[in-house]
Amino acid sequence: MNFKVVLAAAALLATQSFAIIGIGGHYAPGFGTKMKAGEFAPVTEGIQFGHGGFSGGMQGFGFKLWIDLLPIIDIEATYNIQFGSYDAALYVDGVADPIPIEIELAGTPFGKANPKFVASNLDISVTYPITFIPIIRPYIGGGFTYYLNTFVLNQSFVQGIIDEPAIADMVRSVANKEGLDPEALQQKAKELETLGETLKQRVQDKAADEGLNTSVGGHVLVGMRGKLPIIPIAIYTNFKYYFGGDYPKEIDAGNMTLEVGGGFAL
Repeated sequence: MNFKVVLAAAALLATQSFAIIGIGGHYAPGFGTKMKAGEFAPVTEGIQFGHGGFSGGMQGFGFKLWIDLLPIIDIEATYNIQFGSYDAALYVDGVADPIPIEIELAGTPFGKANPKFVASNLDISVTYPITFIPIIRPYIGGGFTYYLNTFVLNQSFVQGIIDEPAIADMVRSVANKEGLDPEALQQKAKELETLGETLKQRVQDKAADEGLNTSVGGHVLVGMRGKLPIIPIAIYTNFKYYFGGDYPKEIDAGNMTLEVGGGFAL
């Protein structure tokens, strides 16, 4: 067999195993992030507010674009969004049962549910392959990160929402259910729904006024990408450690993210 033919075939196989450009999506949980609970505290006369926390991490997903400019380095652009849920409630002095708060934030994919802390980041990474074998491409790297995160529904935030006589009176009215007959309790349920819609709108308005918290930092990563010859599909996994970034005081960032996904690659 002609040695030059074998060498050329091997070179073609290796070339087809690496994508010049690729785009994909991935599962991106964050590890170690914790949110501190806030004890019940007054937000207006006779009304208190408190919220829970979470620990252990955040669920998330993301998207990636990568380009193999040279055999030596690759460039990746990644956008991840992660979120953690927590409980929140209003408590009226002298009433046993708190009023849970459900928030439906416009523009988020979570719908009506417990409040959520949402963090996202845009990463620009330069990676260096550890080996140049076909099909599997392990690498190390790092780069720049642009952080964005939402508010936490804490006492000061809520105080700005219900520190109005009309809203405070609605909260007190909904909370007072003592000695009511079934028909009156049904009316209370309607009042609770109205209160929920009012609070939702106030939260959305205040969140729009405050905007997202933004900051800059960086990351280091280790990962691997795999692609069979000719087939325009690639799979990848990255482990990233972040540094920098500015978060609300209730958030203790874990700074670790795992990305597992795949996509179209040429």
